[in-house]
Amino acid sequence: MTIFKNSIITLGLAVLGFSAVFVITVMVFMNSLYYEINTKSLGNTAKTLMLALGDEEINEIFLSHDGQIPIQLTLPFSVDEAYRLTLIAPTGYVLWDSHISERMVNHIDREEVIAALDGNEGFSRRESISTGMRRIYCALPVFDNSKNVIGVFRLSYSIPEFSSRVSAIIAPFVIFILVFLIAAFWATVMYSRSLASSLGRLVSIAQTSTQAFSDPDAIDHVAPEFISLEKAMRAMSQELSMRFEQAKAESSRLEAILDGMSEALFATDQDLKMHMLNPKAREIFCLGNSEVKNMTLLEVTRSTELAGIAKKAITGGAPLEMELTFHGGKEQVFQVYASPLGNGEKAGVILVLQDITRLVKLERVRKDFVANVSHELRTPIQVIKGFSETLIDEVEDGNKKQITHFVELIQKNAGTMENLTNDLLILADLENSSINQREMEEYNVASIIDEAVSSVEQQAKKKQIEISVDCKEKIKAKLHGSLIIQALINLLDNGIKYSPNKSKLKISACIADNEEELLFEVRDKGIGIPSEHLERIFERFYRVDRARSREAGGTGLGLSIVKHIALLHKGDVSVQSKSGEGSIFKIKIPARIPR
Repeated sequence: MTIFKNSIITLGLAVLGFSAVFVITVMVFMNSLYYEINTKSLGNTAKTLMLALGDEEINEIFLSHDGQIPIQLTLPFSVDEAYRLTLIAPTGYVLWDSHISERMVNHIDREEVIAALDGNEGFSRRESISTGMRRIYCALPVFDNSKNVIGVFRLSYSIPEFSSRVSAIIAPFVIFILVFLIAAFWATVMYSRSLASSLGRLVSIAQTSTQAFSDPDAIDHVAPEFISLEKAMRAMSQELSMRFEQAKAESSRLEAILDGMSEALFATDQDLKMHMLNPKAREIFCLGNSEVKNMTLLEVTRSTELAGIAKKAITGGAPLEMELTFHGGKEQVFQVYASPLGNGEKAGVILVLQDITRLVKLERVRKDFVANVSHELRTPIQVIKGFSETLIDEVEDGNKKQITHFVELIQKNAGTMENLTNDLLILADLENSSINQREMEEYNVASIIDEAVSSVEQQAKKKQIEISVDCKEKIKAKLHGSLIIQALINLLDNGIKYSPNKSKLKISACIADNEEELLFEVRDKGIGIPSEHLERIFERFYRVDRARSREAGGTGLGLSIVKHIALLHKGDVSVQSKSGEGSIFKIKIPARIPR
């Protein structure tokens, strides 16, 4: 395999380079160590000679001569021929030298002499000008009784070069290195061949995805270390093949689902470039079979609003849902769902557009119908009510009792129609989008409850029902005050209508434990609501007992109005009730407590 051939060459060059660097480094280190040991040894010898000569004798030599001419000196010891002793005056002139008797050049500029004249030990290594030999020098300062330098005691030693010392072993060392490199290279070649053979089988498995060993003898050609790896790779290959087939099947199912969707679907990256879209999206935006892979969402849909929703979902990192209207050949309204893929601005986005044009039109028709019918009925109802009241006051002849009875029926039904009309108008107003644009105002919750209780007080007295109020603290919140009063009146009215005489009714308000919700509760001891009706009682015109509801004067819209008012405040309404045990109605809305 090529990779192993290249690796062998690279390894061989690396070993050669490393060996050369290693040898050079060792030689440099040994050379430095060689001269350092000899220098230290020379220093010790110089100190020993000074002690042997004696401080008085040395001081007398330097103090009794002016240093201008050499002196004759007999040492109490012999100096080896390899050593050279020199006495130097402070002026740099040589007073005495063990090897040279004639006058010598001034030594004031010698490195070791300069150090000794400064009161320190001086060392240097150079070729001697006087003798022409490579020597190392050690110069010691000579002090008088006042610790002043009066001369230099210098000892030198002639040493051979380090290279001459090791030249005898260089040839065997080089031969050893060459033999070692050849052996290492040969071992690497043999090992790489074995490794290449085993890896070749693994590559074959990865490329062809073959099944398990077809021949029992196949294992004999594989290195033992690779048998487990080969089995694992074969198992992994089979697993990958199975997963690929599963992914292919899932992709086919997903494609079938997307093709069958009645909603338009877009998938884009973080830059809003298209990844995919389904046939419905092509149909809505008249794309046909055109290639959209490198187009942006804005180029495909030509809608800045839709592109803005997608970008907002990506940057916000949370799903969005909103209504969007397209004005083309015909007006189309879509419910848009935007959900980011992943986190942060590197995520893409999925957009689902549901066509709700027909539903919006039907809703508009329904709203217009309710508003128009309510306004058309209001005038004749008022006329009927007015005439019935006049008849009761003006009847003088005839069967007054019978006439009064009929007129009272007319008045009662007219009142029922008026209540129905008012409730329909309230619902139409709540469903009107303009009401959502009104700003909420700050109200005292206790005052709102008191106003609602006052509105039903006369009705409660007729049935001798006691209404208790529990609002422990001066709670203030931002609300649509009139709407909350209407919701509480509806709940209190229901409680009075369906509670027995001389019973109790309780209304309360408090801030929930999480300090994020304002909770209203209305408790009665009435007839209660069977469990099978609890899920539907907030629907329009839904009655648990139609006959009893009409007899009580209900319109079937009171609880629906309560629900719409709660939803307008971004809250909800719920009920807890059992047949014959009374009911508890709860309105929960965001507190919006002023800080």
